[in-house]
Order: sequence, then structure tokens, then C-alpha cells
Amino acid sequence: MVFITAEIGINHNGSIDIAKKLIDVASIAGCDAIKFQKRTIEKVYPKEVLDSARESPWGTTTREQKNGLEFSLKQYEILNKYCKYKKINWFVSCWDIESQKSLRKFKTKYNKVASAMLVHKKLLNIIAEEHKPTFISTGMSTMKQISEAVNIFRKYDCPFELQHSHSAYPMSIEEANLRVIETLRKKFKCNVGYSGHEAGSYLVSVAAVVIGATSVERHITLDRTMYGSDQAASLEPLGLQRLVRDVRYIDKILGSGKKQIWDSELPAMKKLRQVFA
Repeated sequence: MVFITAEIGINHNGSIDIAKKLIDVASIAGCDAIKFQKRTIEKVYPKEVLDSARESPWGTTTREQKNGLEFSLKQYEILNKYCKYKKINWFVSCWDIESQKSLRKFKTKYNKVASAMLVHKKLLNIIAEEHKPTFISTGMSTMKQISEAVNIFRKYDCPFELQHSHSAYPMSIEEANLRVIETLRKKFKCNVGYSGHEAGSYLVSVAAVVIGATSVERHITLDRTMYGSDQAASLEPLGLQRLVRDVRYIDKILGSGKKQIWDSELPAMKKLRQVFA
């Protein structure tokens, strides 16, 4: 069955209430998991970037904006309890080693490597040594860079799945290039999913499943007009419900690939082939 992740990311805008509503949205839709993003701001961004001017609901600098979008460990404890209550898995794509290590206490079932972090080899080693099933996004990456990341996970014998991705927010559907899914599968001999950032429509995600994607990840939001750089590339609640519905249908339609005679065919076979008996 295709594994569907609802990427909350930073679309919670620093609000536990919004995060809980988005968890509800994912749970109602029937997603397998929800995902957040975690950064230690001072580790990820240079001081000159953090000190630069940027208007946001939290102030007038990039530092204030970035800090406003981060949850503390205490807040993750609240969300951990809420996800358990809702019976939905959650995990995080961490952008630095400190964040990755700090979240180990929650013993989440999965890990995620964001496209931006695919070349952060020290972080990849830290993630791979945990031996958790890991989704590895491949946006803005060369085959050589992907190969180097794959080698790290295989060195630790850590289970992983690549995800074809495009790192523009939102992505133009003309650049989806879904045939890369098969290219990655043949090259690395592993499962390959799709992490999408197209605006509004879920058609590309559905098409990815048709051609063999084994996982789908999409950003979700309560309203695409909300503040935030990821909102425009996110699915609203009804769109997410439709995506999950259609992916589950496709799973059934595609079947196992094993040729067989179905019980439902037997009456027709008896009637239409009796002349050859």
C-alpha cells in the first residue's frame, strides 16, 4: 500500500492549535503519518541572514520570523501526545544534527531527509545510524549526490526510500518529470516515492502512483492564503481527502501484477469456451 504523509512542515505558523487542526485534517483524510520540520536556527542560517530585515507576524527581522516558526521540545511533547490520541504516526525532517539528536527522545517510527539536507553528510550519518525507515527527498540534486547519500544509508544497513521531488515552491507541473521515478528505481534498486510541491492540484501525485511511486508526501494547510512560504504549494483539507481517496483506489486498481483467472470470470469462461471442450 502506498504510504501517504501529510507534511505540516512549518504551516502551523508556530501555533499548537493550528498544528492540532492539521493533525485532525490528516487523520480524517486517512493519511499514514504527518511530518514537521525542525531547525536550530543559529546552526542553519548565517548571522547576516538572521539579522536581515524581514516583515512577519513575529517582528521585523529574519531571526524573529524563523524563531516564530519553530516548536520547542515542550511543544513537541504536546504534539506527540496528541498524535498518539489520534492514532497517527508523526516524524520530523531535521535540518541540523542538534535537532536530530534532540528529537530522539520521542522514538518516532520514521526519519526524513529534506532535499536541502541531502548533501549534509554528517547529518545523514547521524540519521542513518538510527536504523529507522527513512524517506530521502531528491530535489535540486544530481545523480552523483543521490548516490553518495544512498551509500551512507547502505553502509549503516538503514532502510530507506528515495522520493522524487522538485524544490520550487510551488512547482510548475511542466517540470514534474515523473519518469525520474523509474530512473531512480532502476539505478538504486529501491522503492521510490514522490514528494510534491505543485500548487493546489493533486493530479501529479496521483500520476506518480500510477507509474509506481510507493509513497506520496504533500504539504497541507488549513487555507492556502495563510501566511507562509509553503502555503501556496499545499493541499487544503478537501484536496487532501480526495488525494488519499484516489491513491487508495489506484492501489486496488493496479493490483499485484500476477496474472490469474478470477472467480468472477469462471461463469463467463464456462459459457464462452464450452464450444472448445
